[in-house]
Amino acid sequence: MERLVEVRDIEVREGMSVDALVRAMGGSGGFTAQKLSDATDLVERMARDGECLRILSFPACIMATGTRGVIVDMVRDGLVDLIITTCGTLDHDLSRTWKAYYKGDFLMDDAKLRDIGVSRLGNVLVPDECYGEVLEERLAPMFEEIFADTKSLSTREIIDAVGSRLDNEDSLLYQCHRRGVPVFVPGITDGSFGCQLWMYYQSHRDLRIDLFKDEQDLNDLTNAAERVGAIVVGGGISKHHVIWWGQFRGGLDYAVYLTTAQEFDGSLSGAQIREAVSWGKVKADAGQVTVEGDATISLPIIYAALKERLVR
Repeated sequence: MERLVEVRDIEVREGMSVDALVRAMGGSGGFTAQKLSDATDLVERMARDGECLRILSFPACIMATGTRGVIVDMVRDGLVDLIITTCGTLDHDLSRTWKAYYKGDFLMDDAKLRDIGVSRLGNVLVPDECYGEVLEERLAPMFEEIFADTKSLSTREIIDAVGSRLDNEDSLLYQCHRRGVPVFVPGITDGSFGCQLWMYYQSHRDLRIDLFKDEQDLNDLTNAAERVGAIVVGGGISKHHVIWWGQFRGGLDYAVYLTTAQEFDGSLSGAQIREAVSWGKVKADAGQVTVEGDATISLPIIYAALKERLVR
């Protein structure tokens, strides 16, 4: 029988740091609190492993929220080596670089919002002029410049070229360009950014998006790494692309899932890490933990605690 560890009460003190609270959660044996603490420990191991390629995967929705700032800071602080995400991430990062989104409510009248030209993303409000309209206005001339000398680029190359034309410290694409962090979007046409590429294609029929170059780059980066670890937020194509390339190298060495999805429907989004082990996408002996819950809560807490540890 394994050594028994006593459950300890969490003692909340005045002026308590985030890291102190997370460590107290680790001693509490308290359901998801325990998992959140374990996830922080595992992310710290990844951060301190100099031979680990650290991948961050997430869907677009959280970029419409203040959690965008956490992701940008993780890149700025050198905690992310590679990003795999969805097209909407580009949409929301660029839209919020040039315009503003607004706080709303899940129960607002959606028909009335449409009448005034406002889209609702959960409890975030996105006016038309702050999304599709500004993207069309700004991206069209950028694409003319980017594709002036070449008609075939990968998503990584297009995204970096756009990031190089920004000058905004709050922008993820800007920070990724500055820090040399590649951003891959395997579903590039599934969003407004991709729609603008398609619109450009209407008058430039020789345009080609080289998805195979993206895959080759991912192959080269993952296979060159001694170890590969991933923080996987949510599910969908971005999640699968991370563990898919993990499979080709014998499995991920570290895996942290932050998710609200359930596994009973057999979906990839709800699949637990243990299922990925059966496919060889995560090593059986990998450091692994799944934290159930909203990533706009869990990711900022993990990052805040980690930042305190690394500063110390």
